Amino acid sequence: MIWERFQKETLLMKKTLFPLLAVLLATAVNSAAVAQNGLPFQWPHGARAAVSLAYDDALDSQLDVAIPALDRAGLKGSFYLQLSNPAVDRRLAEWRAAARNGHELGNHSLLHQCSRRAPGHDWVQPQRDLDTTTVAQMRDQVMLANTMLYAIDGKRERTYTVPCGDTLAAGQDYLPAIAPSFVAIKVGGAAVTPSMATLNPYAVGVYAPEGLSGQQLIALVRQAAEQGTMVNFTFHGVGGDYLTTSSAAHEELLQYLAANRQLYWTDTFLNIMTYVKTQRGNH
Repeated sequence: MIWERFQKETLLMKKTLFPLLAVLLATAVNSAAVAQNGLPFQWPHGARAAVSLAYDDALDSQLDVAIPALDRAGLKGSFYLQLSNPAVDRRLAEWRAAARNGHELGNHSLLHQCSRRAPGHDWVQPQRDLDTTTVAQMRDQVMLANTMLYAIDGKRERTYTVPCGDTLAAGQDYLPAIAPSFVAIKVGGAAVTPSMATLNPYAVGVYAPEGLSGQQLIALVRQAAEQGTMVNFTFHGVGGDYLTTSSAAHEELLQYLAANRQLYWTDTFLNIMTYVKTQRGNH
């Protein structure tokens, strides 16, 4: 009797416990593979990385050079408008046309407030000094910028890029006061996101290239693919203006991305971060 009971229990263990162990082992192996590849989730269409091409300050060279180049390559960019820039008023019809064509118009504040006391910031005008601007004042002008952008493109969902990467208004972090109004926020940091699993959507690192060659820009894209994450460029002048990337380097990057669409998902920052947040469940 004892032997027969032992045999029955052994058979039951084989039928229930061993399959369970096999499932757990397979899950562990799969999780290890995911961790090794740095892919906490999959990019659309099997892409190895996401690429955000953004442009700050509403500069003329972006309308004259960057947008035509993006359109030729069939790629979409994100343009963060400083609403006080005369180029917004002077070329409003062109910004509207860019939005209709699928480019993102993002919020870069009304007045481009930056810390005057930060190293190399002696160009900051006293009336636009973030060090003397309160959190409430900064929130008011950023919200007004959202209203003005709505009047331009008719859209409500928005992302924000912090001017100069400075987040302290009169010594206090102003981002918590505006974060609920945005899908995501970019601050200063590295071009390539280290980990999608730990990414804070309201403190996404971004890199502002200046004077880099096309191959140097492409190398950063390839780095993002190796890590399975994303790369965030924020250009300023393209073939002109300031903090300039040459039109040739910019064109080389775009042609590389267009020729490798199966490897890189190039889209607006709004679309990329909406996807990321949906995948991670933090809408």
